[in-house]
Amino acid sequence: MIPEAADSWTIGEAAHLLNRAGFGGHPDAIKALHALGRKGAVDSLLSAQEAPEDFPIPDWARREQALDDLKSQRDSKKQMMMATRGLSSKKAEETKRELFKKAQMLKRERGIEAQSWWFERMLRSKAPLREKMTLFWHDHFATSIQKVNQPVIMVWQNDLFRRHAAGNFKALTHAMLMDPAMMRYLDTQDSQKGKPNENFAREIMELFTLGEGHYSENDVREAARAFTGYQFNPSTGAVQHNERRWDETPKTIFGKTGNFNGTDVINLIFEQPQTAKFIAGKIWEFFAYENPPPKAIDALADSLRKSNYEIAPLLCKIFLSKEFYSETTMGSQIKCPIQFIIQLHKQLELDESPKGFAQNAQQQLGQILFMPPNVAGWDWGKAWINTNTLLARYNLAGVLCKITGKGKPMSRPRGVKIPRMGRARLEMRDWPGPDYEKIAPPPLRENPEELVKSLIFRFFHGPLPAKAAASFIEYAQSKKGASFTDKQVAELCHLMLSTPYYQLC
Repeated sequence: MIPEAADSWTIGEAAHLLNRAGFGGHPDAIKALHALGRKGAVDSLLSAQEAPEDFPIPDWARREQALDDLKSQRDSKKQMMMATRGLSSKKAEETKRELFKKAQMLKRERGIEAQSWWFERMLRSKAPLREKMTLFWHDHFATSIQKVNQPVIMVWQNDLFRRHAAGNFKALTHAMLMDPAMMRYLDTQDSQKGKPNENFAREIMELFTLGEGHYSENDVREAARAFTGYQFNPSTGAVQHNERRWDETPKTIFGKTGNFNGTDVINLIFEQPQTAKFIAGKIWEFFAYENPPPKAIDALADSLRKSNYEIAPLLCKIFLSKEFYSETTMGSQIKCPIQFIIQLHKQLELDESPKGFAQNAQQQLGQILFMPPNVAGWDWGKAWINTNTLLARYNLAGVLCKITGKGKPMSRPRGVKIPRMGRARLEMRDWPGPDYEKIAPPPLRENPEELVKSLIFRFFHGPLPAKAAASFIEYAQSKKGASFTDKQVAELCHLMLSTPYYQLC
């Protein structure tokens, strides 16, 4: 059993829940969640819904349009082959290279559009836990657009993660076997009888379900034979099992022998007690802290098995547990870059950021959507912070803060870099910036101590060390003249956001 939290429910705990089960929020959002009570707050996050039309996928990712595009690409290749028949080898090669260059440019543009679409969804979603779980699955079943090289099937995979966000882990794992992006990333498309590829067989055991040391090399080899014959048909967008390419001979996996196919292997994996322990532990670490007590994970795993691998009940147990609100958990997690960027927007009550900001920020901080570094996903925790990324966080906070109340862009703060990522350029000219009249109403500015207290709750949700709070008050007092201007509020906010404390949630 995992002890449940007490009936008492503080506003700091509500802020903590919103940070971990979502991407944080401004003071009014925290107060609204707190008013629901602990259980009501958890239920509201788990049950939150939004209409599909609220965040329509890019037109080119709609299945009908995508299939038309794929057909057009095939037709273009045929036309190119015919057009280059009468050309010299040099001219033919130049023509092919030019067409390839245009195709790659289109893919890059669509990749950037997909990244922007998902970022905007995470920022504006009324179902933040679903988006947080979508991010979790993207890291867990990691694939990268760099190898997949087809933005459309990355968007399809993203939609798959969202549909299964807090659903059934076993069903999602079965779906990954038939997922085109995963097939391209781990090369199951070309795995066939007599030439099995072991990539998917190894990673599904080591990284997706069991963990290292809980399977044998023979299990991997035998499973690789079972995973042969799965193919993605670009003409229809469907994945099918081609039995002519499948190795139908007997295989022995986890001590059982049979003419197993891929579906059978996944069912065998979910018969192993370790599967529930592995995913329960990983989800706990994502939402709470690393290296949890084994007894706690055993209890969560037992609950997960009894619910037939439904994730929502597991999340409910975690978010209602006493340990989730302990000193070990609260304020101990280093914000991943996506968390940092989106939470910053929410706390500054920004509905939008300067054009190009989100993509630039992701590149500088080391977490680019749809581009995890390898099949193991991103490194988390302390790996997010080094001298360069910490300075980048301070600079990026400055970009979002250093704006006048009238919406006119200020001169670039000293030391704040305006970077570029690919074709995305940061444009500040027409961006209004934070509404400092709302963040720090004029009456509040008359009392520097109360102003600092209000901003500490907004950004940190709880008390800071006395020395840090005193330094903020001293700064505010030094800036207060006849009136405390928006520019001075912006500088005070930037000072608070440029501290080690703000890197934690």
